[in-house]
Amino acid sequence: MEEADVAQRWIAEWEPEDPGFWAREGRRTARRNLFLSVFAEHIGFGVWSLWSVLVLFMTAENGFALTPDDKFLLVSVVSLVGAALRLPYGFAVTRFGGRNWTVFSALVLLVPTGLAAVLVRNPDTPFWALLVCAAVAGLGGGNFASSMVNINRFFPEREKGWALGLNAGGGNLGVATVQLAGLAVMGAAGVAHPEILPLLFVPALLLAALLAYRRMDNLAAARTQRGVHRAVLRDRHCWILSVLYVGSFGSFIGYSFAFGLVLQNDFGRTPAQAAALTFLGPLLGSLARPVGGRLADRWGGARVTVGAFLGMGLGTLGALGASAAGSLPLFVAAFAALFVLTGLGNGSTYKMIPGIYAATSASREEGRRRAGAVIGISGAVGALGGVGVNLAFRQSYQATGDGVPALSAFLAFYALCATVTWAVYLRRSPVAADPVWA
Repeated sequence: MEEADVAQRWIAEWEPEDPGFWAREGRRTARRNLFLSVFAEHIGFGVWSLWSVLVLFMTAENGFALTPDDKFLLVSVVSLVGAALRLPYGFAVTRFGGRNWTVFSALVLLVPTGLAAVLVRNPDTPFWALLVCAAVAGLGGGNFASSMVNINRFFPEREKGWALGLNAGGGNLGVATVQLAGLAVMGAAGVAHPEILPLLFVPALLLAALLAYRRMDNLAAARTQRGVHRAVLRDRHCWILSVLYVGSFGSFIGYSFAFGLVLQNDFGRTPAQAAALTFLGPLLGSLARPVGGRLADRWGGARVTVGAFLGMGLGTLGALGASAAGSLPLFVAAFAALFVLTGLGNGSTYKMIPGIYAATSASREEGRRRAGAVIGISGAVGALGGVGVNLAFRQSYQATGDGVPALSAFLAFYALCATVTWAVYLRRSPVAADPVWA
């Protein structure tokens, strides 16, 4: 590399499929970038999920006059902005480099954390200002796409299920982290000091930026031509995989944001009682994601994905039954199962992407470029599922006073996702069924 490239930590040649290169230096470099990416993405997810906890602090006893509709709207705005930013964030990695963008994307999150610390201290803050602050927190949602696009290029095809699953699962754990941190703040200071929670992320963001600056790398080979994004937008696999990701990841992030509010509305839980339960689902779902990737490495992404959606349907039926019976333990158990299955489905769906494009592209390099573009696009579309989940719950409570209509709609969608996966990737196509490719 030239001296200027060394200073900016650009790697000009990267051949992970070459066994000699991988054993000699590739594995060590890839794993270093993976672990640092996981940390930065973890903190980004925490900031993105911040408002799922802050709304629990905003009670009448604490001086806030927010309705359940207002709170669902706040978390929906966060989800929407995060989803909208995933595509440009994914493209930014191919333009500016994974290491450079990780530094920037960590530092920019100081803005929403600082704004939140100022605004949530005052119960008289106008609702529009809270909406703007929540929208800015959506910047954290874009970090996932840039991290996944970056890590996808570092690993060989045979290890991508594990690597992408670990990267995404470690990032997803940020949801559980912020919810546990919120519970700790409530336990130590009560609900009267919500500003403490966003301030906890300031040193973590500075550390993530510093570690990325000092130890991560940019891959010159990861620079994607603009035409690749246009090409995959015309490809049916891009949109089918995006719909599947709406069902898996959209459910994960949507339930993560909504679960505490549902417990308050349906079961009368206090903020502390709700916070004591909300972290469980995101924790289990995040830990299950790399397992889903590993299972897909062995058994095929499509097979695992179909199984995950069928299981999610059963979990939704369990939640409907628990809601009808008014049983909180059964409801929490059903949602815990749902979170685990969304994690498995997240890992297996993302494993399908590089496998399908490796098998259907004219060359290995073309397959890598197309897979990177689809990872960014499907991540953006899939995150919109989180918006849909929260808006569905909002409408459900407006119309009937409970979450049954929303859960019924989710059940129908999971059935559709399972059917589509089976029909497109298992019934006729050996590509996504083969563990080598899926």
